[in-house]
Amino acid sequence: MSSDPLLSATHKVRRHLLPFLMACYFVAYLDRVNVGFAALTMNADLGLGPEAFGFTAGIFFLGYCLFEVPSNLILAKVGARRWIARIMVTWGLVSIAMAFVTGATSLAVARFFPGLIYYFRQWVPAPARAGTIATFMMAVPVSAVVGAPLSGLILDTCNGVANLKGWQWLFILEALPAIALGIAAAFVLKDSHQDAAWLTEPEQGALSENIAAENAAKENARSYSLREALTSPRMLALSLVYFGITTGLYSLTFWLPQIVKGFGLSNTMTGLVAAVPFLSGAVVMYVWGRHSDATRERVWHVALPALMGGLALFAGTHVTSPAPALALLTFAAIGIFAALPVFWTLPAAMLSGTAAAAGIALINSAGNAGGFVGPYLVGWLKGQGLADGEATGAIALFMIVSGVVMLAVGDGTDKGSKT
Repeated sequence: MSSDPLLSATHKVRRHLLPFLMACYFVAYLDRVNVGFAALTMNADLGLGPEAFGFTAGIFFLGYCLFEVPSNLILAKVGARRWIARIMVTWGLVSIAMAFVTGATSLAVARFFPGLIYYFRQWVPAPARAGTIATFMMAVPVSAVVGAPLSGLILDTCNGVANLKGWQWLFILEALPAIALGIAAAFVLKDSHQDAAWLTEPEQGALSENIAAENAAKENARSYSLREALTSPRMLALSLVYFGITTGLYSLTFWLPQIVKGFGLSNTMTGLVAAVPFLSGAVVMYVWGRHSDATRERVWHVALPALMGGLALFAGTHVTSPAPALALLTFAAIGIFAALPVFWTLPAAMLSGTAAAAGIALINSAGNAGGFVGPYLVGWLKGQGLADGEATGAIALFMIVSGVVMLAVGDGTDKGSKT
């Protein structure tokens, strides 16, 4: 074991908390994967056109926009253990309800229901944060790597079992681990370093002192009140950056199955092929996050993949040949997933205390508006007669803007971004 209590504490935090939190995030993101695959048969069963599907898939994120700030503030007050447990169990119950929707209206209502980044900020020192968040957020592409083939298989094999459609089984089966993990969260997660029996007293003290010193340094450099954190031009600019990245992320997630299905594949083969971009994204996400920590550079580590991802998304959706199209869409996924974890080190490096919870929630709320705008805009464009690829490619502009804005904001955040 390392003689440095802070280093050994960081290793223990990763070992004890990361696997469980990754499992929670894996299950949460699995819903996004399932909705995209459910559309292969659900849209016809419910009579959903492309615009209606884009709206109902994206309305989930309007709930984020409305409830993320108050949710993170409550988390900061009552503790992550109870609040994350409540969220997971509630989401599992809502997922079951989605299996029994009867049309566009009921599907939209079921999906309109709502701070793990804030939680990580309380447990992981800043120099190790990008790599830790990158490891944690690997659950996003990994859930697609596992969920895409599994979703396609369920659609083909479970259709008609117990008189339920395959897409209904997708929602039911995803609910069970969410409820189980929600119950487990109440026992696994800890609200403070002192509650973690797996940390020694020197490790608890070193971790608490490091986080306190980080907060004090931020307060001395620039103290943000709660109101300032919610209205700061810098926070609003970061919200715009995240908006563009998530617009690309969820447009690709929700519509990729239909693009790949257009290659003439079965549901099962569609799942296998659609997993390729996400598998590549998972690998690069981890490597890129660790590289950002090693160089202690953040701004270019966000801007570069955002620009590359946007250009690849545009090119990939305008190529008609399946193999080149898949290769370019894979580069788009790599750009999206490489930018995500490093981005979240920036607001965490600028804010402390309640302002951190509120500022991070603000960025997540405003950014997740992209989760609604992207899928809905693609559906609307398809409704106007554009092909799947052309409609999805129009979203690339948002990611390119994110890269440009990140570089502009970087002039004022270089100091903070290297923490």
